[in-house]
Amino acid sequence: MGDAEQILVRIEPEIAAVNASDWDACANPVTSESFVTDPYNPFISHAFLEALEESGSVSPETGWAPQHLVLDDGAGGVLACMPCYLKSHSQGEYVFDHGWAEAYEQAGGDYYPKLQSAVPFTPVTGRRLLVPPGPDAQDRERYLLSAAATLLERHDVSSLHLTFLTEPEWRRLGNIGFLQRTDQQFHWQNNDYESFSDFLASLTARKRKMIRKERRDALGSGIDIEWITGRDLQEKHWDAFYAFYMDTGVRKWGRPYLTRRFFSLVGERLADDILLVMCSRGGRYIAGALNFIGGDALYGRYWGCVEDHKCLHFEACYYQAIEFAIQRGLARVEAGAQGPHKIARGYLPQITYSAHLVADLSLRRAIADYLESERRHVERASEQLIDYSPFRDRDRNSEDSA
Repeated sequence: MGDAEQILVRIEPEIAAVNASDWDACANPVTSESFVTDPYNPFISHAFLEALEESGSVSPETGWAPQHLVLDDGAGGVLACMPCYLKSHSQGEYVFDHGWAEAYEQAGGDYYPKLQSAVPFTPVTGRRLLVPPGPDAQDRERYLLSAAATLLERHDVSSLHLTFLTEPEWRRLGNIGFLQRTDQQFHWQNNDYESFSDFLASLTARKRKMIRKERRDALGSGIDIEWITGRDLQEKHWDAFYAFYMDTGVRKWGRPYLTRRFFSLVGERLADDILLVMCSRGGRYIAGALNFIGGDALYGRYWGCVEDHKCLHFEACYYQAIEFAIQRGLARVEAGAQGPHKIARGYLPQITYSAHLVADLSLRRAIADYLESERRHVERASEQLIDYSPFRDRDRNSEDSA
């Protein structure tokens, strides 16, 4: 990769210090004929990460101190980068290590601070080692990982965690000694459906009836639903949605993570990457679901309401997302963390990945033993949940007469 002496590693305490075009050339490179690149992922874009920081949602005060790693060619050019944060807690990650922290602290160690390579508050799979494709990609990745290990030592922190990374990254990190962890989410796959009715036809009769009833129930109180995206997004929509977000956030987390300004910033800078599903009754917005649009997927992120209506959550978050994905020709819908109830609505188990570097050998051994058992459990659970798939079984068509 050229002259190694010319390669520098910068640690940036704010992403605004990195040129947006340079960052995005690493995070979401333009597809070339020579190298295959991943579909566009809005969450690793400079605009999304900067909105988190500029809005005050991510900062040292909230326990997310940016320490972004940037591989510099010595002349100001960015060769690779890695979103990274110094964490003083384990909130907003969706990969739960509270038990590890408690065990280590009971043994007299300090688990916090720790280093986290992730997109804050966003359980969406994406690359964490942002290296553009090319013949030097592996070398650049190794430089990034070496810099991350050095950062771990410099801050004298307990561990480095890369969460919701891609499976290829996970396998490569496992090969060099990172501890490997798995979990599961529930994703809907678009099997070239031409309409929602086409999707329903792929289900068993009982599940078709259930979904039709849920959709009738959801809209039975005179509720109207609209899709808002692009230039149609206005501050009035964010005002209404933020009220929904705060109501749900207070009940679920105690303290919502995102500030009101965050929504204005992403609405301004990523408008074409946003789908806001808004529900109204009597001319007043009462509920909504926020989605982000990727190159091949729709990502469901937040839902909230100020009125409770039967099945409205399923309609706004799951069925409207499916309709939009079919209309746009998107390959899948990722409906966020947790939720086996999504299976009956066409969302099937999907393995997610994280990798962990733990400095203390005793803690590392204990975690390694636990993760080996956990991975087996996740694999078995996913296999068992497939049995509850709502899709028609070719060998068992008794339900499909209706």
